[in-house]
Amino acid sequence: MLSVENVTVQFGGFTLLDDISFVLNNNERVALVGKNGAGKSTLLKIISGLTKPSLGNVSYPKETSIGYLPQQMTLNDNLSVREEASLAFEHLQKMEQNLEYLNTQLAERTDYESDEYQTIIQRSADLQELLQMSGIHNFEGEVEKTLLGLGFKSEDFERPTKEFSGGWRMRIELAKLLLQNHDVLLLDEPTNHLDIESIQWLENFLKTHSNAVMLVSHDRAFLDAITNRTIEIVLGDVHDYKVNYSKYVELRKERREQQIKAYENQQKQIKETQDFIDRFRYKPSKSNQVQSRVKQLEKLQIIEIDEIDNSRLNLKFPPAPRSGSYPVITENLAKSYGNHLVFKDATFTIERGEKVAFVGKNGEGKSTLVKCIMNEIDYTGKLELGHNVKIGYFAQNQAQMMDENLTVFESIDNVAVGDIRTKIRDILGAFMFGGEASDKKVAVLSGGERGRLAMIKLLLEPVNLLILDEPTNHLDMASKDVLKKAINKFEGTAIIVSHDRDFLDGLVTKVYEFGGGKVVEHLGGIYDFLSKKRLDTLQQLEKSIEKDTESKTTDLEPTNNKLTYEEQRELNKQKRKVERLIEDNEKKIEELEAKISIIEAELSKPDGGSNIELINSYSETQDKLSKVMKSWEKSMTELEKLN
Repeated sequence: MLSVENVTVQFGGFTLLDDISFVLNNNERVALVGKNGAGKSTLLKIISGLTKPSLGNVSYPKETSIGYLPQQMTLNDNLSVREEASLAFEHLQKMEQNLEYLNTQLAERTDYESDEYQTIIQRSADLQELLQMSGIHNFEGEVEKTLLGLGFKSEDFERPTKEFSGGWRMRIELAKLLLQNHDVLLLDEPTNHLDIESIQWLENFLKTHSNAVMLVSHDRAFLDAITNRTIEIVLGDVHDYKVNYSKYVELRKERREQQIKAYENQQKQIKETQDFIDRFRYKPSKSNQVQSRVKQLEKLQIIEIDEIDNSRLNLKFPPAPRSGSYPVITENLAKSYGNHLVFKDATFTIERGEKVAFVGKNGEGKSTLVKCIMNEIDYTGKLELGHNVKIGYFAQNQAQMMDENLTVFESIDNVAVGDIRTKIRDILGAFMFGGEASDKKVAVLSGGERGRLAMIKLLLEPVNLLILDEPTNHLDMASKDVLKKAINKFEGTAIIVSHDRDFLDGLVTKVYEFGGGKVVEHLGGIYDFLSKKRLDTLQQLEKSIEKDTESKTTDLEPTNNKLTYEEQRELNKQKRKVERLIEDNEKKIEELEAKISIIEAELSKPDGGSNIELINSYSETQDKLSKVMKSWEKSMTELEKLN
C-alpha cells in the first residue's frame, strides 16, 4: 500500500534518518517507537507529505488517501464542535450542493432534447449515485457517534470550539480524521488528552475500521491492544518486528544482548590487532603483517550498541516523616460552580500507604477534588488531612512556576541532598535530559520538558502524600518505568490522576470513579475496575431490557400465548439445531485459541518475528477465530429469542 524508499534526513552535519526503507501493508497497525528525538514525528510528517526528506521518497498508489494527526493543530474558532467535525464530509456537502444546482437547472430549462440537457441529466444521476454510496444521509449520525465516543456530551455539540481547551480541540481534530475514513492513518500521540473510556473507544475503532495505521504513543497498553507490528528507529536506522510492543521489548532485549557480545568480541579483536601493530611497528621483518593489520582496522565497521536503557535506574523517594493512619478523610464533600454540580456526597477514607487512582471522563471532577485536598478552592462538606501530612503535588501548570534563569542541572542540584547528588546526571538521562540537554536553560524548555523537570524535582522532595495529576503525559516508556518503580517503593500514600492503564496496573489497589456527579470507590487494581465496569454496564442493560419488557407486558391486553403441539415441536427442533451449532462453534473456538497460543509461543522466539509463514498463519487463525466468534454470538442471540 505504501513504500518508504531509502529515506535520509540531514540537518547540517547531523543525520537523523539514514537510508531507511520499509513497506506499510493493508491491515497492518504499526507502532513507531524510539527515544525522544529519534525522528518518529519527522518520519510521520514525511509520509504524510508535509515534509520532504533530504534523500529518498515515499510512494503509494494515486488513489490512496492519508490522514495525519499531529501533536499540535489549529481549529476554526468561529465554528461549533459539530460544524468543525462535519468538515470531514465537506466534499460530500459540496457534491450535494452541486446536485441541487443541477436539479434546479433541469426544472427551469425547457430544451429537453438538447445534448446539454442530456449531459445535465447524466451528471445529476452520477452525483446522486455517488452520494447514496457515500452515506450522505447518515453522516450527521456518524459525527455524533464519533464525538460521543471521544468523550463529548450532546450539549457540547453546538458550543464554539474556542470554548474548549487544547486537549478537547485535539479530540475534535481526531474525530474529523476518523470520520474521513482514510486508507492510511498516521497518529502522533493520539491518547495524550483522552480519558480511559475514550482510549478504549479509540482502540475498538482502530481495530475495526482502519485499513492501515502507523502511530507514535507512550501508552504501552494502547500499543499492545492495537498494533501487530513494531518499527523501531535507533541510531538513524530502523529495526522491523512483526509483533506488538510487549513482544518487541523482549526481542529487543535479546538483540541488545547479542550486540553487546558482538561488540565486546570486536573490541577484544581490535585491542589484539592494535597491540600487534604497536609491538612490531618498527621491525622490518614484520612490516608486511603490520601494514596488513593496519588496513584491516581501517576497513573494520565498528559495531554500534543501541542507546543505553536507563529504565533500570534504581530511584527512591527520600524518607519522609510518618503521617497519621488516615491522610485523607471526606464526608459528604461537594463542589459546584454556580448551577453546575461537579460532584456531591463524596465520602471516603484513604489509609496511610495506599496507592489509589482517580479515573473518569475529563471534566467530571478529578482535578477539582485534588484542588479541594490542596485547599486551593472552596467546597462544602467535610475534608480532613491526617496528622503530619506533607504533600508533594504534581500538576501540569506547576511546571510554569520554575526559575527560568537556572539550567536543568542547576534546578535539580539545588534540591538534591545526600548520595542522590552523585546520580543527578543518570536521573536526568532517565527523564530524557541526557548529555547537552542538562545544560539547557529552563526558559527555553517546552511545556513537556518543564513537566518532566518538575516531576524530577518532586521525586527528590521528602513528602508522605503524593498527588500526581496526569504525571505520564510527557514521559516516554523508560521514564514512566522509572517513575512507576519509585512510586511502588514509596512508603507514603499516593493519589494518581491518570488515564494510562499500564502505568496504573500493579501500582494502585483502589480506584475512585468520577462521573454523573458522584465519586464511587472500587476495591482492586485498574483492570479489576475495568472488568467490573464492563460487567456493570451489561447488568444495567439487562435490567433496562427486563424493565422495558415488564412495562410492555403490563400495557398489553392479556392474550392466549399457548402454542399448539405442532408449533411447540417445530420450536424445539429449531432450538436443538441452534444448540448444536453453538456446541460446534465452542469446540472450534477452543481449538483455534489453542492453536493461537502455540503460534504466539513460536513468535516470541528470536527467529519467530521474521518467520513470514508463521506470521501469516497467526493472522489467518485470528481471522478464523473472529468469524467463529461472530457465528457463536449470532447463535446465542437466536437461542435467546427462541427461549
